[in-house]
Amino acid sequence: MADPIADHIPLDLRGSLMKVLYGIEAAQAASLRTTVVTAGTFDGVHVGHKRILQQLIAVARGCDGTSVVITYDPHPRQVLPHRVGDDVRILSTLDEKISLLEAEGVDALLVLPFTLAFSQQTSAQYIADVVQGALQTHTLVIGYDHRFGRNREGSFAYLQANASALGFDVIEIPRHDVDHVGVSSTRIRHALLDGDLETANTYLGRPYTLSGTVVKGQQLGRTLGYPTANIEPGHADKLVPAIGVYACWVTLPEGGRVMGALSIGNRPAVGGTYTTIEVYLLDYDGDLYGQVLTLSFVKYLRPEWNFDSLEALKLQIGLDVAQVRTILSSAV
Repeated sequence: MADPIADHIPLDLRGSLMKVLYGIEAAQAASLRTTVVTAGTFDGVHVGHKRILQQLIAVARGCDGTSVVITYDPHPRQVLPHRVGDDVRILSTLDEKISLLEAEGVDALLVLPFTLAFSQQTSAQYIADVVQGALQTHTLVIGYDHRFGRNREGSFAYLQANASALGFDVIEIPRHDVDHVGVSSTRIRHALLDGDLETANTYLGRPYTLSGTVVKGQQLGRTLGYPTANIEPGHADKLVPAIGVYACWVTLPEGGRVMGALSIGNRPAVGGTYTTIEVYLLDYDGDLYGQVLTLSFVKYLRPEWNFDSLEALKLQIGLDVAQVRTILSSAV
């Protein structure tokens, strides 16, 4: 039977150094040894997540075991009936999450499809099917406030109360190890939507990124002397930061990166009514239509402005480009 998640994962990611397992059957077939496991959505893989991963990996190394992360796709808040109205935008696509977790040194990732039926599993079923059955867990590393199972009934207290019957060790990550960094995926989302890129990038521990395909636009920038690449995000639920102008790095399809002056907006200067993502690539000349670019957001420059004329717009673009060059030259 085809795996609905594996079908849309690029082959180059399936062959990565970190084992990526799609579903319970794949985990059972992998026969991982001495597994040290943690679970969560890990959206963004931010600095708070990294503290959890560091402890996970340290415990695994201490017992010559395999560090394993369980995550879910799609994001649970996009599935649960009482949370769907939240209209959550994700910080990292599944492909991005795979790359980020691999970069942290995780040995294996188990991706479970998150469905309404899955959300109704009791904590005992989850433990039996996933933690014990699929992964034969040696040690479970769990945050002090992590909940699992139907109605979030499962907790560290539940695991402690049932320790004798579980057959695996349980390690709790203390509250102070997680809370003192003051980071959450929700806070990062709010920061990005408020144009507070400095806070978002600090919490992420890296520049926020967005990937998309270059598509045909109105080509106004070309007539002004600043041809832009119009980006169509590769994932419909990926968060697009606040409207405005940014300094960013642009990773090219062939590798390498160039400086970019990025505009997210409604194009009020030319009567626009829809949101666009346009980037002018400094010191680059090439045909990028149909290619995928990755934007790394470095600094928010200014909000979107309305201009009285195209000449005024052209003058401001020139000033923006000069500012981008100054900012990114010092960041190399």
